Amino acid sequence: MTSSTTNRALWRGTRDSLPFIFVAGPFGLLFGVVASEAGLHLIETFTFSLSVFAGAAQFTAMTLMQEHAPTLIVLVSALAVNLRCAMYSAALTPHLGGAPMWKRALGAFFIVDQSYALSIVEFENHPERSLSEKWAYFFGTNVIIAPLWCAMTIIGALLGTAIPESWSLDFAMPIAFIAITAPMLRTPAHIAAAGVSVTVAILAAGVPHNLGLIIAGIAGMSAGALVETWIEKRTGQTI
Repeated sequence: MTSSTTNRALWRGTRDSLPFIFVAGPFGLLFGVVASEAGLHLIETFTFSLSVFAGAAQFTAMTLMQEHAPTLIVLVSALAVNLRCAMYSAALTPHLGGAPMWKRALGAFFIVDQSYALSIVEFENHPERSLSEKWAYFFGTNVIIAPLWCAMTIIGALLGTAIPESWSLDFAMPIAFIAITAPMLRTPAHIAAAGVSVTVAILAAGVPHNLGLIIAGIAGMSAGALVETWIEKRTGQTI
């Protein structure tokens, strides 16, 4: 495997991730503002984003901390929001699992929505890619997004309340998830999981400490698994 081939894969991943700057930028800026309003110092905000690197989990934890929720609830809720990353990891393992432990550990840290969504499509469309090419592509999806996320959280923390609410920066999160998940609803099991989780999340919106998200996640995964099992029994084929 030549370095030029690996470099081209890295460039493809970087190039394909460019549209996500319009999500990561405003989303990171918003988190910086929220963290500043919650009383976090600049270094604390930056360390939070650098060490956790998971926007939805960070917002969940920050919201619960502002509500003075018990530490255990904060940790469990943030982990529940990030459970999807465990599923992302399982889906990527057939493509990236042959790498050394240190590379897999590093890659696990950078598994986020856009790196998974871009990589799984690339790998499924081009199964002939070598392990080195696949890893180069995967890391390429974060070459711009990871530094941008951290930089924008710093800018948001510095600006604080100077950003007017009329900018509605919180639009980034729902748009990002719609753009990522909609094309991936390719089977009845996917659709069932999405439908049930959304329905339960709405119905459980009043549950204290955002625990409704955990309930919705469990319900959605259970529904998807049940539908998948039912279809496999009916057709005799694995979907």
